[in-house]
Amino acid sequence: MKPQLENIKKIIETLLEKLNVKGEVEFMETGEGIRFLIRTREGSLLIGENGQNLLALNHIVKRIAEKVIGGDKENEKIIFSLDVNDYQAKRIDDLKNQARLSAQRVRYFKKEIVMRPMTSFERRIIHAVLTECPDIMTESVGEEPNRKVVIKPYL
Repeated sequence: MKPQLENIKKIIETLLEKLNVKGEVEFMETGEGIRFLIRTREGSLLIGENGQNLLALNHIVKRIAEKVIGGDKENEKIIFSLDVNDYQAKRIDDLKNQARLSAQRVRYFKKEIVMRPMTSFERRIIHAVLTECPDIMTESVGEEPNRKVVIKPYL
């Protein structure tokens, strides 16, 4: 597995070079898979508005890695994510805190809360965090790109 991770790291470094972005790339194992972290002074360029560039970069790196490593075979598939200057990690923590706070409000007021429109990744985090709460239920409603999470008291 280590050579595959080194290959993905080289893919990221090559993309950074082509974008004329100086940065360091490191990887670590997390509970959700492998996390590649880019540390750079030009983080805002790679992250973009609301993380849109980071999502696109993540997608591109995954597609290139599938071609280079042959990730279509199930035993060779590597699950990984890309982050820039811990943007994604901080964003996930913020979403988890927002979910817990919203659940507290639902408990207190005994009324559902409709959250702002979110990406599928963000909605998945909200749903996952609130599975820990037996007295709260969640569901996604609406159509993309305006799909939202509704947090309700469990009846």
